[in-house]
Amino acid sequence: MAATIKKASKDLVDEVRRWASMKQTGVSLRYMTEFGSRPTPRNLLISAQFLHKELPIRVARRAVELESLPYGLSLKPAVLKVRDWYLESFRDIRSFPEIKDNNDELDFTQMIKMVKVRHNNVVPMMALGVQQLKKDLNPKIVYEDLDEIHQFLDRFYMSRIGIRMLIGQHVALHDPDPPPDCVGYIHTKMSPVEVARNASEDARSICLREYGSAPDINIYGDPKFTFPYVPTHLHLMVFELVKNSLRAVQEQYMDSDEVAPPVRIIVADGLEDVSDEGGGIARSGLSKIFTYLYSTAKNPLDDQSDVDPETVTTMAGYGYGLPISRLYARYFGGDLQIISMEGYGTDAYLHLSRLGDSQEPLP
Repeated sequence: MAATIKKASKDLVDEVRRWASMKQTGVSLRYMTEFGSRPTPRNLLISAQFLHKELPIRVARRAVELESLPYGLSLKPAVLKVRDWYLESFRDIRSFPEIKDNNDELDFTQMIKMVKVRHNNVVPMMALGVQQLKKDLNPKIVYEDLDEIHQFLDRFYMSRIGIRMLIGQHVALHDPDPPPDCVGYIHTKMSPVEVARNASEDARSICLREYGSAPDINIYGDPKFTFPYVPTHLHLMVFELVKNSLRAVQEQYMDSDEVAPPVRIIVADGLEDVSDEGGGIARSGLSKIFTYLYSTAKNPLDDQSDVDPETVTTMAGYGYGLPISRLYARYFGGDLQIISMEGYGTDAYLHLSRLGDSQEPLP
């Protein structure tokens, strides 16, 4: 095993395994909203006591899984680093004494805030580990065949979304002056059109920076239509879809005299549709768009042979945008589907569950 596990005491390893075998407890968006709408000291105490029990189970499950990945992925330097972060976080949470009063609760909140920061770069770091693996694999391997790795990454990232949501929600409930209609991370009257507008502007400015120009984006829908959701999650999904569409259209029309057609976003009750006329995705490529080992952009490792994992924050080229966006959609009971017409363009359908009754999917 790797150096750190040798350093990690046998007791710690045993305890991680013991907690990893315990049952996780899922929470629904509706429950988080109702519970968080009264962030009294008593409710914050109950929330902290729940997290004190729940977080070590979720963190331990991932730490254990990180040790037994196929094709030697567990031994890649970037993956070892991620596993160390999980072990440290497990140790921090488990060594925190029982939470009995509001002073304990405030100390606990500071500690889990630090845990969340420690894990900020988990996605690019795991991506780096997968790239390190790809460099060593036989080039004849068909990436879709690496099913176990895809399934592991789906579970791993879904779990990460849940852990960050639970910590972020608890921390945000301490905000003395929350924005109107917000309960922690949840906006009880989120306007998808508003969020889509902001996400599109962000994506468009990246396209302008990269190509010097960008197609227009037309958004259709009623800005007054609202429902409870987590705006940061929706922003991330729309940003990713629009960024892909802008890139496809921009590259399709780069050397053409024609004006690039706009990217369209249609917000209907409970559904977002992002469409582009960027030439579509070849049928052979469609099966790959939700895999973690595929990207149409350049592999960021091809330029630098030894990237310092500490400084890796780029996401383009890791091929992670779409699969992770789909997990965000599924986290609260929605889904993301891509339908493409080769030679014409692509439609992405983002279904969001409005009732918020679905439990978190617990991998």
